Amino acid sequence: MKYNYITFILCFYCLTNFAQDKATNSQNEVDASNPTNLYTQVNTQFEYTSLKDGTNLYGFRGNIQYTFNPNNLILAEIPILHNDATSAFGLGDVRLRYFAVVKREMTAEKFNVIAPFLDITLPTGKFEDGLGTSSFVLSAGSVYGFALSKKILMFPGLSVVHVTEPSTDLIPDEFKFSSTGFLVQANVSISFNERWFLFVNPILTYLNTDGEWNDNWSGEFNLNHMIIPNKLKANIGYFPNFTNEATTIRLGATFFL
Repeated sequence: MKYNYITFILCFYCLTNFAQDKATNSQNEVDASNPTNLYTQVNTQFEYTSLKDGTNLYGFRGNIQYTFNPNNLILAEIPILHNDATSAFGLGDVRLRYFAVVKREMTAEKFNVIAPFLDITLPTGKFEDGLGTSSFVLSAGSVYGFALSKKILMFPGLSVVHVTEPSTDLIPDEFKFSSTGFLVQANVSISFNERWFLFVNPILTYLNTDGEWNDNWSGEFNLNHMIIPNKLKANIGYFPNFTNEATTIRLGATFFL
């Protein structure tokens, strides 16, 4: 474990220097307060999750985003987690995402953005160890962006969601069901100044499972600070799931490449 920490510190240091070098050579100003501004970046986050049954998950979540051009982005998110109830440590469910901007009007008179996306979560985490769900989660939808004021932007989104049957043997076949429904979000970006901004995102997921509709209410509160303009951003996030009575806290940094 000692060597893992040393390796992480060295990687963190190298990524910081690499991000600074790349940003120094770049003429593009990074405005991360607008989530439809797409940048190649590396996100590193430490997280803690508290579940209703008393189980706690600790870990690290790495997020790599690559832009082919200003309007197309792919994302890979890899969580490494520890479950204190099972004493298991390992890979969680990996997420892949494609995000595109098909319309972008950002002038002094008008702000109008349309961005469709595809989102897939893979059951790579081991369900038996409490590190994964054993289900694929497939989602496709779009985000629409508009300005409420110069400092407040809103990005409501609607997507169709499908969750496959769990594959684990720990759940009897008669209790295994797939779910299909939709997700509605209303992500709001609030800029306090050039370096501080906040994302507030209430989320409703409404799924039909075995003929019964169930709603799930959750939210995201993410405070961001641009430490080095165009280079390095820090963030702290609070992610409650009100329906399942679970809470996640994340502390991380973003390196713009």
